[in-house]
Amino acid sequence: MSLIFSRPLFLVGFTAAAAFTLAPSALAEPAPTYEALLEKLDQNPLSIESMAAHEAAEGRALQAHARPNPTISLEAENAYGSGPFNGYDAADTTFSISQPLELWGQRGARIDAAQAQVEVTGIRRDQMRWVLSANLAQAYAEAEAASLRYDLAAQALSLTQADAEAVLALIDKGREAALRGVQAESEVEAARANVDVARANRETAFGRLSALSMLAEPITSIGDDLLNRVPQSITSEPRELPAVKVAKAELDAAERQVNVERLRARPDVTAAFGVRRFEEYRAEALAFGVSVTLPLFDRNTGAISAARAEQRAAEARLTSQEWAAQAERRAAQSSLDASISRTAAADAGEVAAEEAYRLARIGFDAGRISQLELRSSRAALIAAGNNAVDARLARALAEIALARLVGRAPFVETF
Repeated sequence: MSLIFSRPLFLVGFTAAAAFTLAPSALAEPAPTYEALLEKLDQNPLSIESMAAHEAAEGRALQAHARPNPTISLEAENAYGSGPFNGYDAADTTFSISQPLELWGQRGARIDAAQAQVEVTGIRRDQMRWVLSANLAQAYAEAEAASLRYDLAAQALSLTQADAEAVLALIDKGREAALRGVQAESEVEAARANVDVARANRETAFGRLSALSMLAEPITSIGDDLLNRVPQSITSEPRELPAVKVAKAELDAAERQVNVERLRARPDVTAAFGVRRFEEYRAEALAFGVSVTLPLFDRNTGAISAARAEQRAAEARLTSQEWAAQAERRAAQSSLDASISRTAAADAGEVAAEEAYRLARIGFDAGRISQLELRSSRAALIAAGNNAVDARLARALAEIALARLVGRAPFVETF
């Protein structure tokens, strides 16, 4: 962008007129780079939350491997009664250990279901990483655009003041009516108001970026970083879209949960083994047995139905995500391609508007064109500069939208 970055020679003489507006930005330290802020995303509360959820799922998967604890029991019969059972001499004492047996593949199904949840939370953790990086890139690009618009407003004020001074000089020479001076002063005041608005918008964008980046000190200036980066126009992304990966993982987890609930309907089997002592005979014998629950009243039918319904819902979500993701990816790619072309056209238009204003100013000073034509050419130059900023911001937002969709950090190859 020539107006913002190359600083045309005819603007050099006007810099002092806008120094009071540019001084705060010029003296401040620039914000950290986009890459530096990316490295701190792991400290974001949402990132910490997603990592904690994944760790919790890993803990549950570890717990799923645990077998049921055995039960130790000590029983005494035929003691402290009446008749021959008076006292403890005729008692039968049994010491036993019982162990629930996970048959029918119940333990394996439980482990598989827990591991499926680990996969889901892992993908969601990665997806949150891409979402946060996209949010950061968007806030950074918008802050950069707000800073550029503020600089444009300050330069527009400088140009308007210089043109007004030229008009007043012609009025003093009797070559322009006094009305032209009033109009010129009005334009200066309007330009000064635009500077105030641009400054407020810039501070708002800086505050948003500071909050999102959790910076201890608020941002007071920002360098040219994202808006000048030209993203590559990629016709296809080989990777599977994160939204589809999440839907597939959720469907797999739902299918495994159906198996868990189905096997829960099987009878619970417990094996027991012990030693029984007969005090009357001073003898001992083994005791063993198996107990099986009878699924007469609770066959887990409600839980099975619920799990199957959740499976159908997961299948529907996957189908919806597959269709929507492909359409969104094509739309995002088309938007990026269009924004790249728009930026090139905006840059060319700005160069033309800059040259037109330069010639108009020369013609006005020579008395060959009117103040109206000069004003029109200045307005076209200011509009072209803002259009160039808008085009660059649109290009950055298109890259951010595509990166968020396909699961990568915007503007960087590895993160």
